[in-house]
Amino acid sequence: MGNVQITPEELEAMLDRAAKRGARAALEELGLHDENAERDLNELRSLLVSWRDTKKAVWSTVIRVVTTTFLLFIAGAVGFYVKNNSGN
Repeated sequence: MGNVQITPEELEAMLDRAAKRGARAALEELGLHDENAERDLNELRSLLVSWRDTKKAVWSTVIRVVTTTFLLFIAGAVGFYVKNNSGN
């Protein structure tokens, strides 16, 4: 083949077609190429939002339980100290 010259517009069009073919192939491999794809993606987004909310709630609960346990331990230690050192 000799020198092939294409215009920037032709190159852009070729790249655009190649990108679209690649995107279609990737979506097919993921099973997101049919009419249910939009619904599937919306469900996945909803699932991710729920997962993030749950993760945030779990961490909040863990921190609350640890803090409460620590404060109860301190209150118990102070109560034990006061009981053992009051007037005896």
